[in-house]
Amino acid sequence: MDSITATAQSWLTDFFDEGTKKEIRHLIEKDPEELKDRFYKNLEFGTGGMRGVMGVGTNRINKYTLGKSTQGLSNYLKRTYTDSDIRVVIAYDCRHNSDTLARTVAEVFSANGIRVYLFSELRTTPELSFAVRQLSCHAGIVLTASHNPPEYNGYKVYWADGGQIVPPQDGEIISEIDSLSFEDIQFGSNADLIHLIDKDVDEAFFEASVANGNFHAKGKDNFKIVFTSLHGTSITAIPEVLKRAGYHNVTIIEEQAKPDGNFPTVKSPNPEEPEALAMAIAKAEEIGADMVVGTDPDSDRLGIAVRNLEGKIELLNGNQTMVLMTKFLLDQYKKNGFKGNEFIATTIVSTPMMEQMAKTYGVEFKTALTGFKWIGKMIKDFPASQFIGGGEESFGYMVGDFVRDKDAVTSTLLACEIAANAKANGSSFYKDLIDCYVRFGFYKEKLISLTKKGISGAEEIKQMLKDFKENPVASVQGSKLLWVEDYNTSMAKNVQTGEERPIHLPKSNVLIYETEDGTRIAARPSGTEPKVKFYISTNAKLDKAEDYKSVNSQLETKIEGILSELNL
Repeated sequence: MDSITATAQSWLTDFFDEGTKKEIRHLIEKDPEELKDRFYKNLEFGTGGMRGVMGVGTNRINKYTLGKSTQGLSNYLKRTYTDSDIRVVIAYDCRHNSDTLARTVAEVFSANGIRVYLFSELRTTPELSFAVRQLSCHAGIVLTASHNPPEYNGYKVYWADGGQIVPPQDGEIISEIDSLSFEDIQFGSNADLIHLIDKDVDEAFFEASVANGNFHAKGKDNFKIVFTSLHGTSITAIPEVLKRAGYHNVTIIEEQAKPDGNFPTVKSPNPEEPEALAMAIAKAEEIGADMVVGTDPDSDRLGIAVRNLEGKIELLNGNQTMVLMTKFLLDQYKKNGFKGNEFIATTIVSTPMMEQMAKTYGVEFKTALTGFKWIGKMIKDFPASQFIGGGEESFGYMVGDFVRDKDAVTSTLLACEIAANAKANGSSFYKDLIDCYVRFGFYKEKLISLTKKGISGAEEIKQMLKDFKENPVASVQGSKLLWVEDYNTSMAKNVQTGEERPIHLPKSNVLIYETEDGTRIAARPSGTEPKVKFYISTNAKLDKAEDYKSVNSQLETKIEGILSELNL
């Protein structure tokens, strides 16, 4: 008997429910390939917890894999906080089984003597992050798979600061989980320890979102917004926050307003995909709206589309919205006078323009590995510093530090403030962005994401990254390769001079080329999906806004040339 079948048969004991055992017997007898995929490994913690396809098996999201993680986390919490009445808060999104899985997680915590605050209905991820500190909890959990396809679900773990778990805690928690067998899970709940929460936390979160995102912009009455929640959780928060901040001209895409884990109107509920916002953009063109906002299912990412120079609605990328949001916040801080301890932050695969902006304003710039948990960690690690705002290219942004994860709720309000104010001043969100290019340099980025599923796909991704590392290019579009940054070895090497410098970030499977003209190409596997991602960043000088179209065209041509050279 092979080890995979042996692992599957270990799920046929009396500990597992009859439905699970029936399905496993069927797989053993009728579908060995599917059995292999479900049991060939344990589902692992990625950049922010667990995420995977739902179903029976060790490589799937189900009551047993989540139960085991929760048991391990319970043991870790009890060992860490020996004298406390330990409290956790749990939220869940619109996905299939999210509510029942959240209840299972709550029951396991309660069976371990841990007090649980469980949201009575679906809520956004930023509200969960906020609730951890609002309720003085030791940890938080949100059941979500972000923008993954409908068959996925997941489990993100937050610590007492409201940020996602980071080293060394994540490794210690994983070790605790790995030391357990499924039979160690305590499923017998203690109902007295489970408390349902809703309106009180909502109210505090709405107030904080408005306080952090509202800058009393001019022209709100004449500013038209089209909003879509893409069948997700943001319908519970964003319309109310916009209303409280004074936006009454908001059109909600009703066909996408009802939470639905099938995401029936889109191929993918991901605001990074232009197709996901097609319905909202069509409505905006129809009614003459100024801005479109769409959020992913758990409302931590937002996509923004605004009118371009031709007056057509155009979807911006995460780098563009991040730059303009950060510049706006920097201007607000500058008005009040910098105290000298402020910083902005982004990730190693996001636009270098953020660093240029920090230099211009004289504030500190911090960069992190991909994943918002690292930006949250900066706030915890530097308590004497003031976090202004920051984000990442993958459509996530965080305004201030009252939430410790990317937050589409407050970021949506901030984007509307910027755009309404620009319109009232005879400009626009798009024109203000071009002014940033003139001032800080024109940086243009492109993301290429390749999906490689299953065991063979994982091997293919591994080989692509190996080739990228071991056979670096000599030049990119005629510009000589200068630096190779290897985050696996924490070393950067200048291939022209042989100089080496350490990279002061945790090790990660990321490789970045930088050429003499500042072009950057990063490659990394996704932490949550079977994908390998390539990030291209190019730049040029933009002397005046009138030259935008021609310089933009030059950079687009350059990016196409890079993709061709790299066979992407």
